[in-house]
Amino acid sequence: MRAIVMEKADDGQAVARLADLPDSALPPGDVTVRVEFSTLNYKDGLCLSGSGGGLVRTYPHVPGIDFAGVVEASDDACYAPGDRVVLTGWRVGEAHWGGYATKARVKADWLVPLPEGLSARSAMAVGTAGFTAMLALMALEEHGLAPDAGEVLVTGAAGGVGSVAVALLARLGYSVAAVTGRPETEGYLRDLGASRIVPRADLAEAIKRPMESETWAGCIDAVGGQMLARVLGQLKAGACAAAVGNAGGLLVPANIIPFLLRGVSLLGINSVTVPYARRVVAWDRIASDLPMDKLEAMIRPATLAEVPALGAAILRGEVQGRVVVDVSA
Repeated sequence: MRAIVMEKADDGQAVARLADLPDSALPPGDVTVRVEFSTLNYKDGLCLSGSGGGLVRTYPHVPGIDFAGVVEASDDACYAPGDRVVLTGWRVGEAHWGGYATKARVKADWLVPLPEGLSARSAMAVGTAGFTAMLALMALEEHGLAPDAGEVLVTGAAGGVGSVAVALLARLGYSVAAVTGRPETEGYLRDLGASRIVPRADLAEAIKRPMESETWAGCIDAVGGQMLARVLGQLKAGACAAAVGNAGGLLVPANIIPFLLRGVSLLGINSVTVPYARRVVAWDRIASDLPMDKLEAMIRPATLAEVPALGAAILRGEVQGRVVVDVSA
């Protein structure tokens, strides 16, 4: 099999290289998958960095937190050769060998059957980023969000999570306000369905008052940090923000007043260890609710050889939409 392998250099930094490996190098697991496509997420960029982003602890290592493909062999009754499957989460690509390879071996419980009508390529255009966006939308809906409630804010809108969130919300009839710090992405975001573009600078300022005007019916936040704190003070009464990322910082210098006087909520979205049944629901909704033409517009195709450079680029905020890696190319 061919794989991106990370190994420690003499200076202690991890270096990624494209290598041929025997099948005997595969880790223990119940199911062997012939990987067709993988993708690139912010976490992949961290794993591909010289330090492993603090996520990778053992070398040599094959990164890639997502993959989709066909079952080649299975010791578990749930799967048989020829079954089409998708995997996200479970620390695959971090603590366990991942999807930047033509083959993977994992626990059966980590896999989900690929929904009818969704190809492996489309599943990886979704990947962890899109799966997380769907989990965030489901959580907001479960807390009362509906299309007639008003505008929904999406921060980091031109990134992976944000792009899918904008397209999903717009397809379901929501009015979407998309936050971006890159003016050149305005056309892209409007094509995905954003009805308003909010310059990042408008929300980057530190909180000046405990609460501001009630503006947003909900928020899918991929940024965290100061921006999330600012957004919490702008939510409508009873509204929620779903936190899915920390590109803007780990600390949220929020004020307690919006929680006390407006009853707003902050929902944490963990896409790594989601129970199987909820994963199936999320993937089925992705297959039914995500407009495939919009998904296609997000895709930037890549080969395994391009992955290390793209990993560095996503950490610099230079990747728009979704990178889909054809592992056989």
